[in-house]
Amino acid sequence: MVDSVAIVSGGMDSVTLLHYLVKQEQLKPAVITFVYGQKHAKEVALAQAQAQLLGCDPPLVLNLAVLRPLFAHSALVDVDTAVPDVLDVMGDPQPPTYVPNRNMIFLALAAAYAETHGVADIYYGAQRHDIYGYWDTTPQFLESLNHVYSLNRTLPIQIKAPFVRYTKTDILRLGVKLKVDYAQTWSCYQGQAAACGRCPTCAERLQAFAEVGLEDPLPYLIGNR
Repeated sequence: MVDSVAIVSGGMDSVTLLHYLVKQEQLKPAVITFVYGQKHAKEVALAQAQAQLLGCDPPLVLNLAVLRPLFAHSALVDVDTAVPDVLDVMGDPQPPTYVPNRNMIFLALAAAYAETHGVADIYYGAQRHDIYGYWDTTPQFLESLNHVYSLNRTLPIQIKAPFVRYTKTDILRLGVKLKVDYAQTWSCYQGQAAACGRCPTCAERLQAFAEVGLEDPLPYLIGNR
């Protein structure tokens, strides 16, 4: 019997979140992951493997590729828009890697899934971005969205983001304690055999491993130091 819903992409943050929920919070979440027309979906198989490893039911994988036209100008979706290097987005409040309204859409679908299961708590891996940021991962977004879901007359939904004030380094430190195998996660925005080492999410990840004093187990084209 599930007691919550967790959005898991297969990336570093959401995989750590799943381990945290199962191992530390002793929860039994229903896992949901999304394919939304992104340039690659390498991490989806990793999300499925992590759920199996932790004894969760197989994730519900929702194919939302039909929504790709809504996200047409995002560098994560548009094949003609290059994924930027991290230096290109420093100080940008809404970088080209932003996917319009993605988290709102994902959380709305997760809320429907939670209601179907009769559970009220939804977890997602929003974290405090040190290098760049998105409006839909902020405490303000979380608070406002929960105000909307409190209007539900029979099952008020609660969106929870335990890492919303964590840095990537904080998340990694927790994951190390939880014995997360980060070789079985994928963060890079590129879909190559090795991570690029230059995109914003690679830069954050590499910085976190450097600050913790560990080597990232993923192969990198550059920057794995």
